[in-house]
Amino acid sequence: MLHRSSAALLTPLGALLVLSLAACAPTAPTHSDSDSASSGAASDAVSDAAGHGAIAGAAEVAEPPLGLVAIDASGAVSTLDLLDGTLAELDAVEPPTRVDTDGRYVFAATDSGVEIVDSGVWTWDHVDHFHYYRAEARTVGTVKGDGAAAISTGLLSTAGSTGLFFPGSGDAVLLDNAALASGDIVETLRLDTGAPNGLVVPLDDGALVATAGAGSRADALRVVSASGEDRAGVEAVPCTEPAGSITTRVGAVVGCADGAVLASVDADGAPILERIAYPADAAAPATTFSARKGRPTVAGIGADAGVWLLDTRAREWTWIPTETALVAAAAVDDETGHVVTVGTDGIVRVLSAGSGEVLAATEPLLAASLAAAADADPAARVALTVDANRAYVNDPAAGVVYEIDYADGARIARVLEPGTRPDHVVEVGR
Repeated sequence: MLHRSSAALLTPLGALLVLSLAACAPTAPTHSDSDSASSGAASDAVSDAAGHGAIAGAAEVAEPPLGLVAIDASGAVSTLDLLDGTLAELDAVEPPTRVDTDGRYVFAATDSGVEIVDSGVWTWDHVDHFHYYRAEARTVGTVKGDGAAAISTGLLSTAGSTGLFFPGSGDAVLLDNAALASGDIVETLRLDTGAPNGLVVPLDDGALVATAGAGSRADALRVVSASGEDRAGVEAVPCTEPAGSITTRVGAVVGCADGAVLASVDADGAPILERIAYPADAAAPATTFSARKGRPTVAGIGADAGVWLLDTRAREWTWIPTETALVAAAAVDDETGHVVTVGTDGIVRVLSAGSGEVLAATEPLLAASLAAAADADPAARVALTVDANRAYVNDPAAGVVYEIDYADGARIARVLEPGTRPDHVVEVGR
C-alpha cells in the first residue's frame, strides 16, 4: 500500500540520494567491499558528492578498518583493531543500558541520555566502490534525555542524521551527522511526540516519527520535515506498538505489531510509506532487526522460537522456525543466504535462508552469560554482528568475543579479548 498520490521510482533514504557516481575524481580509490556491495537495481544506491566521507585529520586507507568497541557495565570503553590486534582505552561513559552503532559512532543509551563515542574508523559507501578512513578515536559527548533511548541510524556516518527517541519524555531527536564528524553535537530536531513508546528514523532532511493517536501509546508513523511539521501530501500510516528499526539500501524498516512499514523516497525526494503485513498465520511479531550493513534482507526475532526474514526489495516476510528460542539473529544476505542465530542454549547456528536448514553450529558457548542474564532480557547482554566474512558474539562472563567464520562450518576463527569486559560490544569500521 503506497501512502502517496502516485508511485515513483524508489531510491534510498534521506540525504543519501544519488547525486552522481561520476562525482568521484578519476584518481579516487576503487576498493571493493562485499560487506556493502549491492546486486540490486540502480535505484538501490547510496552516494553523496560532498567529500566522500573524508573529514579533516582523517587518513584514507586501503581496506575496511574493522574493529570492536567494548563497554562494560561501569562504562569503561576500549577499542580492539581487528586487523592488527591493537588495544586502546577511551574515556569512560555513564553505565549504559543498551549500545548501538552506525559503523562509526557508538551510541550508549543510559537512563539520562545518550553518550556518543567516535570509534575513528568508518567506510563511505559509494555503491560501485568504497572509501575507508581512520581518525583519532574519542568520546564526543552526551545528548540529554529521559529514559534509555531507542537509536535509529542511516547508512552513512558523515552525512544525514541519527535518530534518538527518549521513552521517559516522548522526545524525538535528530542529530546532524556532519556536525558529529567535526566533534560537535547538534540537534536539528527535538519533537515532543506525547508517547512513551516509539522511535524516530532519519528520512530525507526530516524523519519518520512514531506518534500517539487517541490513546497514550504510539499507534501510527508520520513523516515530519526538518522543522518538525507534518510533511505535506504524505499520510500517516497505522503502526501499532512500533518497535525496532533498521536501514537498508531500499529504505528504513520499522516493526509494527502486524507487520512493518518501509519508508523510502522517490527520485524527487518525496517520501513513500509502504505497509508490509505479516502472513495471516504469523507467529509473534519481530521487535528487533539485524543484518549485514546496508543489505536489503533483514532478520527479526520476537517471542516465538524462530526468525523472521524481511526482504525489503520483494516486500515479503519469511518465517523460519528454530530448535530453540533466540536471543539474537542476523541476516548475512549473501549469495548462499546465510542467517546467523544465537539460541537460548548458547549455540551459534548458521541457517539457510531458503530452506531453514541448520548448515552449521558451534558447541554451547555462552552458558554463564545467559545464566547471569536470566532475570533480565538476555538480548541486552548478548550481541551479534555479521559482516561479509565473520560473525561476532560477545560472552561477557568469559570476558571474550567469539569471531566465527559462518561460511566455514561455524568455525571459531579467534577468541578475542577486547580489553574491557564486553558487556556491550559493537563492530565498527563498516
